[in-house]
Amino acid sequence: MGGAERSARKRKQTTPAKSAVAAARAVGPDRSKIILGVVAVVLIAAAVIGGVIYTNSQKNATQGQAIKVVTVSVDAPVKRDGGVVEVGKDTAKVTLDVYEDFLCPACAVFEGQVASALEGKIADGTLKVRFHLVNLLNNKSDPAGYSTDSANAALLAADEGKFLSFHKSLFEDQPAEGARGWTKDQLIELGKATGVTSSAFVDGVRSGKYDSLVSEEYQKARSDEGLQQDFGGGQKGFGTPTLATGGKAIDTSDPNWLDKLTG
Repeated sequence: MGGAERSARKRKQTTPAKSAVAAARAVGPDRSKIILGVVAVVLIAAAVIGGVIYTNSQKNATQGQAIKVVTVSVDAPVKRDGGVVEVGKDTAKVTLDVYEDFLCPACAVFEGQVASALEGKIADGTLKVRFHLVNLLNNKSDPAGYSTDSANAALLAADEGKFLSFHKSLFEDQPAEGARGWTKDQLIELGKATGVTSSAFVDGVRSGKYDSLVSEEYQKARSDEGLQQDFGGGQKGFGTPTLATGGKAIDTSDPNWLDKLTG
């Protein structure tokens, strides 16, 4: 290849960015406009790259982290009944059914608002709560399956009598929808941190011992007409959180709903 041909080839390989910079260096009436255009291109590129980095960091926020432990000190009976965890005395005046998904942001908000009040009612023997752990959002984590994994682990923690602290910790340190959930190993470590030390818990988390119970609980809930919620626009269906008593959903828009229920 001759020198002339090499020069021509190099000229063809000049990038648009180099052309823009060269134009920006030129002297003329449009120089300012060209400079602004180059700056805009650079800023947009930086924003896109920054957005990708931020999105990836958010998506993998749980990686390599430990679930923050929140201890609940409530002296009350805890037992598992299939895919349901019962907390409170059988002699309690009122039984409340709570349907939750550990990935559900609204469930985390609900827990933050009323958990202390529920714990108080449970502790004084007024209330028994039946926690129905469902996997409504099972496909909303990446990879999918966190709703099932976390519910299965919580049922296993209930077998060990450590449900409340395990349950509250998962809502206090909730992964984001669309992101990576806590892994089975991380759930096992949370179990250890909340006092669950049996090999049955570890084996059950790894094998998905109660996965089928979690799925069955969701299917029962979504087909129960008494649990249907009005989503507006003529749309009704099952969602989380749902609170019910006597087989019928409770309207929790009244800030005094719990006192009225237990009063």
